Amino acid sequence: MSARYILVLYYSRHGATAQMARQIARGVEMAGLEARLRTVPAVSSECEAVAPSVPEDGAMYATLDDLKNCSGLALGSPTRFGNMAAPLKYFIDGTSNLWLTGELVGKPAGVFTSTASLHGGQETTLLSMMLPLLHHGMLVCGLPYSESALLETRGGGTPYGPSHHAGGDGKRALDEHETALCRALGQRLAQTASKLER
Repeated sequence: MSARYILVLYYSRHGATAQMARQIARGVEMAGLEARLRTVPAVSSECEAVAPSVPEDGAMYATLDDLKNCSGLALGSPTRFGNMAAPLKYFIDGTSNLWLTGELVGKPAGVFTSTASLHGGQETTLLSMMLPLLHHGMLVCGLPYSESALLETRGGGTPYGPSHHAGGDGKRALDEHETALCRALGQRLAQTASKLER
């Protein structure tokens, strides 16, 4: 039997979404599954970007096999005008073969985002990121209000998924509530995947 893992797939330009991804991975591991952190290369509007095959730092680049073989998925992006960033959308747009074969049907998935401003499109980004997951037949997991941080947060955090107010310079660290909600999503995905695979 292949390894069971939750794929934490994200794009992060200034590091805030990567911070969230690491906390989601901790939540996955707290619930007893492996977390596989993966990112995607940048894209260019001028021509096809040529990125090194191995990133200079951080997570490895995702492959379609990472996605195909996962037990569940956490998908994360900074907000770009209320939507996911182009590099992540570019990767998702290349998953047609997985859609045709139904490889992701019935697997749990969740979404997360970071924004420069507090009301910078967190919820629209999260909702728009769910759309391709629903087309793939994935089971979208949000965050229930039994997570007390949802009621206490003064930064990010929504029932649609964790979010983070990174500030205009992208340097604001995750606060305790944002961290708790990231870990909660990781735990929820891992627990749901384990139940589904019984």
